[in-house]
Amino acid sequence: MVPSSSPPSHSRRAVLRLLAAAGGSAALATALAACAPSSRPPLASGDVDVSFWTHDDGYVAFFSDAVALAEADSPFRYRLDITKVGAADIVTKLIAQAVAGTGTPDVVGLEIGAFSRMLRGDIAPELLVDLTDAVAPVADDLVTARLTPFQKDGALYALDSDTPLTVYYHREDELARLGIPAELGTWEEFGRTGAALADREGLALGAVATSDPGGTVQSWHIHLLQRGGDLFDADGQPSLETPEAEDALAFVAQGVQSGALATVADMYGPSMQSGLKSGKILGVNMPSWYASYGIKPNVPEQEGMWRVAALPRFEGGGGRTGVGGGTGFGALRGKAATDAGVHLVTTAYLEPSQQIARYKALGYLPTRRSVFESAELAAVEDDYFGGQRLFEIYRDIVDDVPEHHQSENSAIMTTVLSGQLLRAYRGDVSPAEALATATADYRGQARG
Repeated sequence: MVPSSSPPSHSRRAVLRLLAAAGGSAALATALAACAPSSRPPLASGDVDVSFWTHDDGYVAFFSDAVALAEADSPFRYRLDITKVGAADIVTKLIAQAVAGTGTPDVVGLEIGAFSRMLRGDIAPELLVDLTDAVAPVADDLVTARLTPFQKDGALYALDSDTPLTVYYHREDELARLGIPAELGTWEEFGRTGAALADREGLALGAVATSDPGGTVQSWHIHLLQRGGDLFDADGQPSLETPEAEDALAFVAQGVQSGALATVADMYGPSMQSGLKSGKILGVNMPSWYASYGIKPNVPEQEGMWRVAALPRFEGGGGRTGVGGGTGFGALRGKAATDAGVHLVTTAYLEPSQQIARYKALGYLPTRRSVFESAELAAVEDDYFGGQRLFEIYRDIVDDVPEHHQSENSAIMTTVLSGQLLRAYRGDVSPAEALATATADYRGQARG
């Protein structure tokens, strides 16, 4: 609706432009329904041009290859019009084009952090198709924890590309030389062993990011999820003041202070690469996709030296794995290519053959539970990891995958929490104090 204070001569779309320019995101979300695309009869068959937005070349190739399968099982003949947009910019551009009333895509890939912005007001339901009915035939087979980050009020607006289970990447040769078992029973044992190693050899068993706010929070969040906690509860309210959060933060803070965990600017750049190349960092707890995007690109010359293991447990409880990252693909509603877009997304992401192909091509784990029983995937050997059959590890821990809840104010949480995590790492405050302060700061800023 147009605010009552707006001049009558302003169109609804013009008012929304003013709101967007002024940074009135809450008002924009509420008013977006006033200029959402009018529903047009979708094409039912024939040639269809599908505008496709993504931030990653890997998705470009994957969806391009999926076109043939989508055409074989539908009356559509697809032509993809592909646009690459930065992951952090894609929601801004999507909303701007919706406000302008033109130029929105038919299919869009939303990185998990970016998707949280779609939860504000009615943005997701006004712009994206609810995919609940589209996935109903296979709903009982989906890894339900990976639906949660892309849902709002029980509706599903995107399909995740991955079940990004966290595992322990480690230098098998170095741990063997040092007499350290690769599979320590608990994180507490890991911390004690790592502290002794740091004191004796100046080496670290793990690493955490400490420069970029998003990376800083993710490095801790993956431990929190494994411990059984989360940043938000199912209602999108902060859930930091819990025993689970305090345990997870105490472990990481003690690890940083003892040297068991090295601090790096981020998990991909020069400081991480230097630690891996020099052999100062002997392991890292990261999601399954980190093999392809972190370890192999940073130290290709160390092929055959690395292995993957399931994580230690926390003595206080929790599961055997966390999760980190993800990208959801959805279709825009009210467009000529809406039905074709939904079919492309569901075919590309839910067909078992495509789930297998996605793992082989991109290293992304299936989102259908039955595909974790695939003999074809179980037999895949990774030469970089000494011929290890990594999928056997993933299959063994997938039933412990935790839910990851989001909030429309996730960006605020990242900002306030990252600073408090660093204070706890330095020993300036206790874990309980850091989490309480982050919660109070979050509530104040989210209210504002």
